[in-house]
Amino acid sequence: MKPDGRSQRIKARLAIIAGRGRLPLDIARAARVQGDDPFIIGLVGEANDIPGEFEQVTVGLGDAARIHALLRDKGIDRVIMSGGVNRRPELRELRGPLRLFRFAPAILRALSSGGDDKLLRTVISIIESAGCRVVGAQEVVPDLLAEFGPITQRKPGANDVKNITAACAAANALGALDVGQGAVAVGGRIVALEGAEGTDGMLARIAELRKNGRISATRKGVLVKLCKPQQDLRADLPSIGPDTVRNADAAGLSGIAVDAGRAFVLERQTVIDEADQRGLFVTGIDRQHPAGDRADGVS
Repeated sequence: MKPDGRSQRIKARLAIIAGRGRLPLDIARAARVQGDDPFIIGLVGEANDIPGEFEQVTVGLGDAARIHALLRDKGIDRVIMSGGVNRRPELRELRGPLRLFRFAPAILRALSSGGDDKLLRTVISIIESAGCRVVGAQEVVPDLLAEFGPITQRKPGANDVKNITAACAAANALGALDVGQGAVAVGGRIVALEGAEGTDGMLARIAELRKNGRISATRKGVLVKLCKPQQDLRADLPSIGPDTVRNADAAGLSGIAVDAGRAFVLERQTVIDEADQRGLFVTGIDRQHPAGDRADGVS
């Protein structure tokens, strides 16, 4: 028997597991334009400002049992994991059906000693066990991806390229350890690596170090954000937005470089306007050629 139209619509529904920031909303609106009826699962304490125009519910970070039930009851077949998460769930917060017990060793290892990428891979496996396909946000909002080269009036100069090269090497090494995605170089040397405090916290730390004289108050620097070398591209792509530009300026940096094709630029026009107003550059780089020595590279 051929299924009716209602069954087909339910089967094709998209869910967005939403953390902090604007990206989940951008994805939901783009998905709706493309004909989807997105269902938003907001994480308690993380998701914010999701308007009532979308069907939504909030769940605890470790409540796999409820997430599984929602995916089944709402007829979800695709899931996008989007937005930042400030903290990891405590063991006492974990709740799951019996069929998820096989994931318990992996969950315990990821929570006790693994980095974010290892934990995200475990979460993806749990979602897929519900019969859903986890897809990357870039499949729905490809226009948000950074392209190669500068998008601002200012372009990286010779000193900026030296800082980009140093910070890119550091970000690659940091990512390989599954620790963070960002690094800052000033005067060709690394002054900060992104940890659990996130990019904004790292930039605030740099501003404080400058204030205390630990970093030169006159030498500019560059923030670089890259995907981790081993990262599953379906979740946690690096992103920047207007706040990143403002905080980079407050930290005394001259610009921001991100992984072209593998990082999001949120509120792009506002990012450009904020950077141009402050005299900063924002550019996409090839992680294999951070100095821009491709034919279309920075000069």
